[in-house]
Amino acid sequence: MKSLKLLLENVHIQSCVGSIDISITNIYDDSNKVVEGSLFVAIIGANIDGHNFIKNALDRGAIAVICQYMPDNIHQGITYVKVDNTSFSLGLIASNFFNNPSFKIKLIGITGTNGKTSTAYYLYLLFRKLNFKVGLISTIENKIHTKSYPSNLTTPNSIYINKLLSLMVSEGCQFCFMEVSSHGICQQRISGLDFDVAVFTNITRDHLDYHKSFENYLNTKKSFFDHLSSNATSIVNIDDQYAKTIMMDTQSKKLLYGIRNRAHHNTVIVENTIDGLTLEFDGVEITTKLAGNFNAYNLLAAYTVALHFNQEKKLIQKHLSSIQQIPGRFNLLRSKGGVIGIIDYAHTPDALQKVIASISSFCNIKNDLIVVIGCGGNRDQGKRSLMGKIAYEESNMSIFTSDNPRYEDPNKIINDMLKDVSDEDKKDIQLIPNREDAICLAVKYASKGSVILLAGKGHEKFQDINGVKTPFNDFKILKKLLKI
Repeated sequence: MKSLKLLLENVHIQSCVGSIDISITNIYDDSNKVVEGSLFVAIIGANIDGHNFIKNALDRGAIAVICQYMPDNIHQGITYVKVDNTSFSLGLIASNFFNNPSFKIKLIGITGTNGKTSTAYYLYLLFRKLNFKVGLISTIENKIHTKSYPSNLTTPNSIYINKLLSLMVSEGCQFCFMEVSSHGICQQRISGLDFDVAVFTNITRDHLDYHKSFENYLNTKKSFFDHLSSNATSIVNIDDQYAKTIMMDTQSKKLLYGIRNRAHHNTVIVENTIDGLTLEFDGVEITTKLAGNFNAYNLLAAYTVALHFNQEKKLIQKHLSSIQQIPGRFNLLRSKGGVIGIIDYAHTPDALQKVIASISSFCNIKNDLIVVIGCGGNRDQGKRSLMGKIAYEESNMSIFTSDNPRYEDPNKIINDMLKDVSDEDKKDIQLIPNREDAICLAVKYASKGSVILLAGKGHEKFQDINGVKTPFNDFKILKKLLKI
């Protein structure tokens, strides 16, 4: 239980009706979860305005409301606090409610179009090997040292972030590695958090259904770095063409990593095979089971973060070499018949291009690569034709199928994927809306030396169709069909 006055510390209040000298049991931004004695924060979302649910919150026992505009009906005995932005204010309030946990732990945020999950996960694994107690907030799962908690969003809402951080602090965690999505930044879910380090992996087209333009998307990512304090450090992939833009207005210290361009920390790719990478860090070669050039960047980012926190080079190099694959990121399967299966989350044109480029280092993609791919429904439609064209042009056989169609017709999504393919070439593409049937077809056509790439869903364990999440796991299905 906390005083409302204490919760409003650092929050800019426009006006107030009622007393703030009251005790609050909990805070909610979902009126259906409200309990007696709690504070309800009315968030204005893309589709739903929380102000329309103030009455429901009060009926369920809320005694105070944070709002951007006062409701028409003011209830006696209820405190109403009007603020500039309820989403931003919720971050500060949540932080205050949980005793500002981000100030008591080293918080490292990782953002970018691709590589967020892998980099965050590798850091989590690396720092555990370095004998630290650590936390993880990621797309795949949230972890407090060895305990795992389910993840529904790449970046959870402010209340859940601070709750997790508070639990990490109480468990003695010294570091937390957190994915920071563009949605999370734009919707102010990270407001009030004290980041010690922000890592930038790369940026390419994604989420334009939400951001409307690449410029908006870039500026959203950039704003994360713009708001860092002078005590924080930005760790930036200098090889990305937008790296200088990202760093332009930040007050933070800057630390650069890269492969092609000179940086504070570089790595050399000595060898890249299906069995993994051999990399050189500061004159020392390490071998890892992680494959793909993109993983060289992810490991280098982790190496740079660890050095920033004064960890011993030899130990970092040793432990990086033993890091295992994470679910849904370039996961390999090998059949007794010589067929290789790869499951990867690649769901942007750039990610797909990079995965196929990595496969091309050990496979003749024009002769041996079979790509099974779909695109998500109710998301950026403009990238569909780009991904379809890449899949067709850089494979021997491409099978267009469904991903998470959500509320869209899978056939319509597949037709969007065909837009950049000529009418003549369309005849060579297999169109199988049912994803399991598409995977079955890929296995049927595969022979010794074939590589089957299942792209887009990665670690996901469901398919989202018309609002229903049906169990579905690319890895398990392919493993069963390959009889492994």
